[in-house]
Formats: sequence, C-alpha cells, structure tokens
Amino acid sequence: MKSKPWLLVLLLALLVLAYQMLDVGRWLSLGYLQESKAGFAAWYAQHPFGVLAAFFAVYVASTSLSLPGATVLTLAAGALFGLGVGTLLVSVASTIGATVAMLVSRYLLQDLVMRRFGARLGGINRGLVQDGGFYLLSLRLMPMVPFFVLNLLMGLTTVRIRTFFWVSQVGMLPATLVYVNAGTQLARIESLSDVVSVSLLASLTALALLPWVVKWLVTRWQQQRILAPWAAHKPKRFDRNLIVIGAGAAGLVSTYIATAVKAKVTLVEAHKMGGDCLNYGCVPSKTLIKSAKLAAQMRRAPTFGFQAIEPTFNFKAVMARVRSVVSSVAPHDSAARYSDLGAEVLEGHARIINPWTVEVRLHTGEVRRLSTRSIILATGAAPTVPDLPGLSAVGYLTSDTVWDTFADLDAPPERLLILGGGPIGCELAQAFARLGSKVTLVQRAQRVIPREDEEVSAFVRDALEQDGVTVLTACNAVRCELHAGEKVAVLLQHDRESRLSFDYLLCAVGRQARLSGFGLEELGVPAQGTVQTNAYLQTLLPTIYAAGDVAGPMQFTHVAAHQAWYASVNALFGGVKRFKLDMRVIPRAIFVDPEVARVGLNEREARAQDIAYELTRYDLDDLDRAMTDGVAHGFVKVLTVPGKDRILGVTIVGEHAADLLTEFVLAMRYGLGLNKILGTVHTYPTMSEANKYAAGVWRRAHAPQRILAGLERYHAWRRG
Repeated sequence: MKSKPWLLVLLLALLVLAYQMLDVGRWLSLGYLQESKAGFAAWYAQHPFGVLAAFFAVYVASTSLSLPGATVLTLAAGALFGLGVGTLLVSVASTIGATVAMLVSRYLLQDLVMRRFGARLGGINRGLVQDGGFYLLSLRLMPMVPFFVLNLLMGLTTVRIRTFFWVSQVGMLPATLVYVNAGTQLARIESLSDVVSVSLLASLTALALLPWVVKWLVTRWQQQRILAPWAAHKPKRFDRNLIVIGAGAAGLVSTYIATAVKAKVTLVEAHKMGGDCLNYGCVPSKTLIKSAKLAAQMRRAPTFGFQAIEPTFNFKAVMARVRSVVSSVAPHDSAARYSDLGAEVLEGHARIINPWTVEVRLHTGEVRRLSTRSIILATGAAPTVPDLPGLSAVGYLTSDTVWDTFADLDAPPERLLILGGGPIGCELAQAFARLGSKVTLVQRAQRVIPREDEEVSAFVRDALEQDGVTVLTACNAVRCELHAGEKVAVLLQHDRESRLSFDYLLCAVGRQARLSGFGLEELGVPAQGTVQTNAYLQTLLPTIYAAGDVAGPMQFTHVAAHQAWYASVNALFGGVKRFKLDMRVIPRAIFVDPEVARVGLNEREARAQDIAYELTRYDLDDLDRAMTDGVAHGFVKVLTVPGKDRILGVTIVGEHAADLLTEFVLAMRYGLGLNKILGTVHTYPTMSEANKYAAGVWRRAHAPQRILAGLERYHAWRRG
C-alpha cells in the first residue's frame, strides 16, 4: 500500500476508537432516544434547519463508518420529523453514507482482493455488469442482509457507482418507510423487535424477489415480441420437446441428455452419424498418427539397443486399418444406439421453417414437418478451401476427402503439398512424412501453430523437419498450374517466386461453420462466421439454440460436447432455470510428436492482454520415466500469479502431453494451486511426475528464506 491508504485507515481507526472511548453508542440506543425525545423536539422547534443539518451529517457519518445505531437514528427521524420529512432525510442520508462506505472499501481493499481472488471474482463481476442492478436491488430489499455488510462487499466488485447509488436509494426505501413510520409511534415501542414482525420480514423478503420476477416477465415479453411475426404458426401442441440438427459431437451429446431426462427428441443427420470427428477428424487422424509413429520408432531402433530397421508396409493396409478403427468406434455414435436410448433418428436434410417447425427431407424422398418446443443447431464445420487460381484444375484434397482418396493408393503419395501450418496441417504432414511421403508444408504466417508461444512453434517445426518435412513459413501459394500433366504450385516467399511440383495437394487452412441451407437466412438469425448466440447458447430466436463448431469460438470435439450440455439443458428447462455457458478452463492439444497441450493463458496471450505472470518451467530431459522411454525432450511451462501458486495457464510439450495436462485442467477448474499438486502423491516412475516436479520448481523459488536461515541456526545449535 501507498501512504495515502494507510492514512485513511489510520483516520478510520481513530474515529472508531473515539466512538468507543466516548461511548457514543449510548446516545444511539432506543432508551436514550425515548428519554430525550421531548428535548430534541423543543430544539427542533427552535432551530429546524440546524437540527436537520446536524441529523443529516450524523446519519451520513454513521453509515459511512458502518457504526451501529442506524436503526435508532431512523426511528428518531420518524419521531422528530414525521413520516414525510423523516423518510426523505433518511433515504438520502443513508444512500450517501452507503456509497461513501462502498468507495472506502473499494479504495482500501479492492486491489488486494482482486490480486488474490481476481479469477474467482471474474464471473461475479461479469454478472454484475449484466445484472448488477437486479442483484443489488434484491439484496437491498432483503432485511436479513445487513446493509453495512453489503456496502463493504460491493466495494470489492466493479459495480458502477451510479448504479450502486440509485439502486441503493430505491432498495432501502421500503425498510426506511417501515422504521420511520415506527418512529412516529415511538412511545409504543419497547424494543427494536417490536418494529419488525415475522410477517413483515416475510413481506420484505417477497419484495426482494420482485426484481427477479420483473426480469423474468421482461425476458418473456422480449421473447414473445421477437417471436410475434411467427405467432400464427405456433402449434397448440408439440410433437416433441427437442429437435437436434446434426449428429456430430454436439448433436449426439444433446440427444443423449434429452433421452436421459425422458424428453421426446428427434435427431436429424444428413450425412454420417458421428460427424466430422468420427469420420474425418479425430478418429482417423489419430489412427494414422499411431501407425506413422510406429514406423518412426522402428527407425529409432538403435536407441533401444536394436539394429536399425527400415519399416516395410502395405500403405493400403495402413489405410484399411484407419477404416477399421472408424468402423469399430462407429457403434458408439450409431443410429441404432440412439434409437435404443429412446430418440427418433432421421436420415435426411433438415430445414427450420419457423421457430417451432422443422422440415426434414428424408433420403427416401419423403418430406416430414415436425413441431417442437426447442431446436438445437449442431451442424458442425467444413474445411475451408482457399480461393487459389488453378486449384480446381490440379485438384485438391481436404481433411474430409483425403481418407477415401488415399485408401485406394498402393503406396504413400510420393510428393504431398500441404497448405496450412495449423494443428491439422502439422499432424498430417508429420504422419505422411513418417510413412515415406516427401511432404512440403506451406504456412502463410511467420511460424507454424502461431497461436502457441514462439518456443513451442520452434519445437514443433524442428520435430517436423527431423521427420523429413520441408517447412516453408511466411510463404504464400500464389496459383496452381498444369504443365504437360505435371502439377505445379507457384509460391511467393520473401518477395521471390518459386515453383514446386507435387502429386497431391491437401488444403488444411481452417474450417468454417456449416450455416447454409438450414433456414437461418429466411428467419433472420445472425450468422457471421458462426451463429451468434447469447450466454445461454440461444440464437436471436429464443427457441433455437446452437452448439459445437457452428457456435464457435473453439472447434474442438470436447468443446462441442461441453456446449451441448448447456444448450440441451437450457432448451429443455430454460423456462425454470437457465445456465450460462462456462468456457473459462478449456484444454487443447495438437497431436504431433511430441504432443503439444495447453490450458489457460500462454506467454503470448498474457503479454497481449497485459496480464502480469510468473513463469515456472520444468524440462523433461530431467524426468526418470522420460529417460527410460527414450522421450527425454520437451517441457512443462506454468504461468502463475506473481508471488502466488494460482495457475493462469499451462503449456506442455512432450510425450503424452495431452494426458498430463488433465491434472492442471482439474486444478484450474476447482481453484487448486501448485502447492496442492506438489502435495499429491504421483506414481513412480511415470510421466505424470513432471507435473509434481514443475510444482516443486515453483516451491523452491518461493522458499521462505528467513525461516530457512532460522532453521539452519537451530540445527547448528542442536549439534552443539
């Protein structure tokens, strides 16, 4: 703290001390008020303005310092000035005093509290920005919550002063009226409990719920107003509770939850059950990566005491294994499984006709119109194809089409050009290079996986190049050409053009949400890149929700499943209770070798957001299990609040990084710090010990040197 806060603290302490030493409390008792009422009345008759000003000042000072006696002063206002003047005087004075108390709390304590509990208070502050008036008004109207406690607590938040003032003015008025009115009958009051009865407390508590009732009514009115253009089309009865469009991760989880709570749900899929993850993404790519890793390990045989082995294999068999694994996982996502769970599964294209009606054009040619209470749009995303001259002429592949095309090849593609250095491009580049392809990776940005820290990008690039991938960064594909049957890409790097011949070109420059053809345009639902939703995953039309890649902002299977819980629960129970989407702790992983995994902030993001952090690093070349397995490379990097063990973010590069990350995800989700991880027993020898050792590095850097010096002297004394 600087000197000014200390001076303010000292002044407040002196005032409180004076209150105690002068026994001011006896003047603020009910008995003293009753005894002195006649004298005060005479004084008020002689000096009305002076008494009003003095009373006002005393009331403001009392509430500003959170001193006891405000109740008695309120009764005194009624006894001396009557209901009208007394209520006005107390209402203004109490609001000013409460605001001063809030500002003092904010000035003295907010920075300290935010530094320690900022992350936990973040959600509260975001809620106050949106619904601060409702929260504060409810608490002000609730007599069980002491006003002075509320003043101090609100000072620790970021609620606006103007909002605090006017809401306090309104919220404290009912209780003020009760006590001022009681003060007009002062002679009949024997104790303060005579003022507030149980029935009155119940009435005030019910009044405290009024803002939320009003908010609910306003929300319903807004929804009805939005839905008004289609009111004539609203069915009197609905065929089902929920229709889910899309059977990828988000759609399947939404359907599963609906069946679990016994809702009637219809799932519509136009192509393949399981969506992109099962058919084109996670499952086939990780299957291929495993085969490619085995080939790389065979080449590293001398590292483990064996003779060098150049793997020989049938590429068609490798791709057949990919198909086989997809087929093995498919029953988990099949129409039969979800039908057995109680869902109606339809194969066809769905189009939203109005907020309660979906038209399904089945693959059989039949067209059905279904009515529903709510709709979840979970249509996923498709690969982005760049607008590159000549691309169609030479032909191209995407992460959707590469599996079927390469499944018919007898050998890996000899020359493979990959556009895009993000996770998909890097994973497939390394895998096909390990299987024998000559792979060139073209990345427009200055480095691969540019969202990660510079050293992580460098680590991944080095791994790719060790496996034979040619990595060209800050490089643009200008156009594609055909020359005598030869496919050529014209590249621009450092203002110089070059020509690269290839056999296959794979576009991995990103994915875009599937938005067209589902009726959103006709309904006026905003969709720019993704469908625009609120905190409850509702679109502009409150009966239509979105989840997964189509909602964004993160295109991960686990995020789609996470969002699906919120979308389905809000769609089914939103009229009773709604849940705001929580995206605070979301892990991510890139399955190159070695893996890259992250949760929370990395250094690049922390610097960009001007967030102070402390860096702790543990290198895996010091880990016993990493040495035994021949994977002693990589690191665990933890960002924490300076001087604290609270985790801001973690990046892990190394073997099984995605698995190791889970412990940190759990810690961040539930507010556990590095000390808790250090105090957890980890099995030896395992890769998970890296997390404990990283926590140990932080602990050693924060060892209490003075205590250790004292212990050293103690042990020296014990030795004699």
